Amino acid sequence: MIMKARCFFLILMTFCFLSVTLSVRAQSSDNGDGTFTNPMLWSDVPDPDVIRVGDDFYLVSTTMHLMPGAPIMHSKDLVNWEIVSYLFDRLTDTPNYDLNGCTAYGRGQWATSIRYHDGKFYAYFSPNDKPFRGYVYTTDDPKGKWELVARTPHFHDASLFFDDDGRVYVFYGTGQLRELKSDLTDVQPGGVDMKIFERDESETGLLEGSRVIKHNGKYYLLMISWPAGGKRRQVCYRADKITGPYEKKVILESAFAGFPYVGQGCIVDDAKGNWYGVIFQDRGGVGRVLTLMPCRWKDGWPILGDENGNVPEVMEKPVQGGREMPLVVSDDFGEKEMKINWQWNHNPVNEAWSLSERPGYLRLKTSRVVENLFWAPNTLTQRMEGPECSAVVSLDVSHMKDGDVAGFSAFNGDAGLLSVIAENGRKYLTMSTNVVSLRDSDKAVTGVKTEEKERIELTKDVVYLRIDGDFRVNRDIATFYYSLDNKDWKKMGTDFKMIFDYRRLFMGTKYAIFNYATKNLGGYVDVDFFDYKRIK
Repeated sequence: MIMKARCFFLILMTFCFLSVTLSVRAQSSDNGDGTFTNPMLWSDVPDPDVIRVGDDFYLVSTTMHLMPGAPIMHSKDLVNWEIVSYLFDRLTDTPNYDLNGCTAYGRGQWATSIRYHDGKFYAYFSPNDKPFRGYVYTTDDPKGKWELVARTPHFHDASLFFDDDGRVYVFYGTGQLRELKSDLTDVQPGGVDMKIFERDESETGLLEGSRVIKHNGKYYLLMISWPAGGKRRQVCYRADKITGPYEKKVILESAFAGFPYVGQGCIVDDAKGNWYGVIFQDRGGVGRVLTLMPCRWKDGWPILGDENGNVPEVMEKPVQGGREMPLVVSDDFGEKEMKINWQWNHNPVNEAWSLSERPGYLRLKTSRVVENLFWAPNTLTQRMEGPECSAVVSLDVSHMKDGDVAGFSAFNGDAGLLSVIAENGRKYLTMSTNVVSLRDSDKAVTGVKTEEKERIELTKDVVYLRIDGDFRVNRDIATFYYSLDNKDWKKMGTDFKMIFDYRRLFMGTKYAIFNYATKNLGGYVDVDFFDYKRIK
């Protein structure tokens, strides 16, 4: 009997060890055996641009109205990516980013181009927002501080390009080319300013997302194409001279994993001369996920996908030895600075949050009386991930004021919320849905419709809120739970159908921690932890 008990104990300990190991590994698409599984990043990482400098890869993506913005990611193997910096902490050219009378939903930083030239890194983007001009950032160290060095005219979905002769260009729009001054401060007077090709009869729909390289003396412009009545695809325009003439070829037209298309991204080589495509795919509620695939040069064209032109589900890692790296992380708020993985919804009110007033907690104070979550300052977000994920937040709500609303959300234009509401000396926990019914050109968010699905009275000042996300094919479901002891969980309200919000926010669903006032200021909540796991 003793021997059986000991054997059972050893088996149990082995199982626990394997469970922990698998839980950690499940935070990454890296399979731990020299392969990875697509999507390479199963989260909202749209509009990628990737460069290689030596043995290091750098990626920039779109985060629009989230601050800090324009995340710079680093990788050694093109599979495991770590956020190492942002181009900016906040945008201030327009009050839209302050959530004070106007908003920047559906606008802001997007489709940033990253380049390395003469020992410096450069990044360029042009917001789809007033005053409609481009931003040029540079740095010697992409893991450090980026400096805004110039503003240019507005170029939509632009790709910055340094040619071998020292001249600088932007490819943008639907095939436009513009020459810039060598210091990138403005367009070059008398420089190249032309449309380098006209659409052929098949390109009657969307055509944008420029990404440019020069290879073996030829110029290659990759764009996303969405012919009317067709499927999204990746096309390439090729020329011997930068001004053309250009010829076109479809280089990727593939469905993948139950979704009809993959399209928009870039190509990059490794140190051994092998080429790869980093292309995003629309995946519904989780957002635009990144796929990684081979790129084969055939007759001078960069052809994407495997030997059949498809995105491989499982593939050997381009570079071996890179360590597994989670994109979304747990946080006990015990550091002096916020973890780099967090982003605020719009510019934060810095005096209304603190990591030091109660060590080991994030304090979120009310700073402005607003109507709903979409106008709430200091909403803190991280991405949700597929195929499934789960996150728990612990809230101390003892210092909320009457009318305050604090909680946890699957946040998007259609948002599901677990909210603690302070009302007439009592506190209630509700599960509700918010739907933004209208967007206009000035405010971007008006007409928020709230439907409360369930309400209970809270009897304790510490509550644990959990949201599970299921992003498997035909799912996109968020499920809501609460607990008073972080052990006994009870489902709250109804399942919530998450979407990719093409109508208003133009982003995938995020986890969001919030606290706002609807009547008076002075209240606050303390967040003890955010505990996250991705489930394969």
